[in-house]
Amino acid sequence: MRRSTIGLGALLGGLLSLPLIAVSYLGSQLAGLPFIPFDLFDWLARVLPGPLVIGTIETMVKVIVLLHLGAIDTAAKSIEQAEGILLIVVICAVIGAVLAWALQSGAGRGWRAGLLAGVVLLAGFAIVEFGLNGGRAVSWGGVLWLAILSLAWGGLLGWLVTWPEAVGGAEPHVEADGGRRRVARRTFLVEVAGGAAVVTLVAGGLGRLLAALQAAPATQALAPSATPPATPLAAAGQAATSAALPSAGAHLPTPSPVPTPSYGGLAPAVTPAEAATTRDRVPPASGTRPELTDNSNFYRIDIDDVPPAISLATWVVEVKGLFDRPGTLTLADLMALPSITQPVTESCISNPVAGDLIGTSDWTGVRLRDVLAKLGLKPGAQALAITSADGFYESVSLPDMMDPRTLLVYLMNGQSLPVEHGFPLRIYIPNRYGMKQPKWIISIEATGSSSPGYWVDRGWDQEARPQIVSVIDTVAKDHVANGMVPVGGIAWAGDRGIQKVEVQVDGGAWTEAILRVPPLSGLTWVQWRYDWPLVKGHHTFTVRATDGTGTLQNSAVHDTFPLGATGYHSASTSI
Repeated sequence: MRRSTIGLGALLGGLLSLPLIAVSYLGSQLAGLPFIPFDLFDWLARVLPGPLVIGTIETMVKVIVLLHLGAIDTAAKSIEQAEGILLIVVICAVIGAVLAWALQSGAGRGWRAGLLAGVVLLAGFAIVEFGLNGGRAVSWGGVLWLAILSLAWGGLLGWLVTWPEAVGGAEPHVEADGGRRRVARRTFLVEVAGGAAVVTLVAGGLGRLLAALQAAPATQALAPSATPPATPLAAAGQAATSAALPSAGAHLPTPSPVPTPSYGGLAPAVTPAEAATTRDRVPPASGTRPELTDNSNFYRIDIDDVPPAISLATWVVEVKGLFDRPGTLTLADLMALPSITQPVTESCISNPVAGDLIGTSDWTGVRLRDVLAKLGLKPGAQALAITSADGFYESVSLPDMMDPRTLLVYLMNGQSLPVEHGFPLRIYIPNRYGMKQPKWIISIEATGSSSPGYWVDRGWDQEARPQIVSVIDTVAKDHVANGMVPVGGIAWAGDRGIQKVEVQVDGGAWTEAILRVPPLSGLTWVQWRYDWPLVKGHHTFTVRATDGTGTLQNSAVHDTFPLGATGYHSASTSI
């Protein structure tokens, strides 16, 4: 046995994994077949110990922020996807090394042993696919597809590993009588790498093209069937709406934004009588984030690398448990009920101080308690167990169930929910972090007791109540007016509201900023503005907030786990 042979097997296994991954991706885009790299990562995130998963998440967020890799959610998903692909490459390289060692020891003929290696790979794929939950059953077509990919990869690997010229490493030579040519190892590897690259680029490119084409018609509406199935709400006397139902991202009318007047210099003193109208008199400092976050900029955090794609034509919510009228719910049923629109701010519990995993949107839907009343919630029900299409699960407490602000949401900023934000249905629960808010809802069960949710099972806080947050979005040194530098940002404290925001410069006294009140609602962040008298030099600005109950923001610096990040935000700049 030679180390070079084992190294060659590892290298070949890794090289051949690239076309395997690319063809698998093409199949996923062409026919919805399993894409094993992403599925492997998603499976590992479910089965690995909670502390390990949490530590990985926190480390990833810190690296993204430290290296300025862009939006946390986008960068994190890209890293996760890259890790899934790298895992497949490493696994294939290890199998290749073991196969080369076995063949060097006389364990059998190349392609036959390679097929056995393919069976091993297939077994691992099967464990991953059948281990994933969330209603994503693996079809027999998917199993056959995985078998074809695995066995083709293994057979080709075995044949290449035992190619005599490759293993022997002979010098390039062509016999004078026209006998077969011996190829040096380097030339052989170049040829294998070139072939693998061609297949990878072609299959991967076609997959990307299909993905782009499939994402294009996101604004088409889908009408309900002429004879909708019987549902609990229909049985309770609710007629299904005849209006066309929206597909993911379909545009519906949005409220007109309130114009803000021009403003320069220090804002005048605010009297109690005027306090309710400062948002109309005082514009945000230039560079302050908008009050409403565009759907395309709203953060996305969930447990899968790719969000589940749900067809509204077949989607229903299964209703079971302690109800008088269990069965199924359709989107037509929900849209037939009175709807309300609430501006709300939502944040991920993994959001670091001043991170971008927070946003404000108009959520439109129906009150959960109205739906429960129509379904006949039984007196013994104490919680709702909600399951999502991606396997996420959460328990909603009775007080949250009955809160009139708790909504089953189907519109976001006047559009149907985008795929990545829960199309066709998600929940909004006030004064909770996003870890308590399931998307892609497929099942609601009324139970006699509550149970831990997905992230609570992994160590995060059971209550997930938002910390007081205040952020400096801008020190607008390029918009100086009357010797004043506009400084601005946002503050938020769940449903507790913000009573006061204060700014400190270079460790000096705390000075109260102007709040642009009233906020969009009692559930949203509030924009603040502070006009600072210009002093040339390098300066550090720090902000803190007091919530509506009079509680001052926690100045102690704590990481996000398990209660959410705390600490004051500072920004330094030279003027």
